[in-house]
Parts: sequence; C-alpha cells; structure tokens
Amino acid sequence: MPKSYRNTGEKNLISSNLIALRKKHNYSQRLLAYQLQLKGYDIDKNVITRIETNKRYVTDIELQAFCEVLGVTYDELINGKQS
Repeated sequence: MPKSYRNTGEKNLISSNLIALRKKHNYSQRLLAYQLQLKGYDIDKNVITRIETNKRYVTDIELQAFCEVLGVTYDELINGKQS
C-alpha cells in the first residue's frame, strides 16, 4: 500500500510545529535528540533533521517521544493547537 502525502507533497504533519516547539524550548536538533535519548528513545539528530525537512515519515512512537520531551499534547504537535 503506498504511503499518503499531504496536498503539498510533505511526508508528515509535524515538521513546522516541531521546529517551532523545539525553538520555543531553545533546543538545537542535537540537544532535542539528547533529551529524547535520556528518556530512552532511539532518535538522533539526523532523524530530527529528516522529519523537520519533510523527508521522513513519523512513527507513533516518535510522536509520543516528542510530546513527552516537549511537554505538549498530540493535538498541539500535529495541528499546532494548544488544548
């Protein structure tokens, strides 16, 4: 089954929101990766770069990891809306 793309051809919904949330916390991609690894998630800087540049799909576990480390809900991460 082929993977879905947004109308814009992007491979994920969170790229711009992830960038904004990361900058809000004053995290570089490397520091965010470090924080994720401290929580036990195997996500490195290259994965974050590929997600933020829409070159990679995001898994459900990665969504959970970003929400946990950035202290946001799924809705805020995906839609940019605070609940």
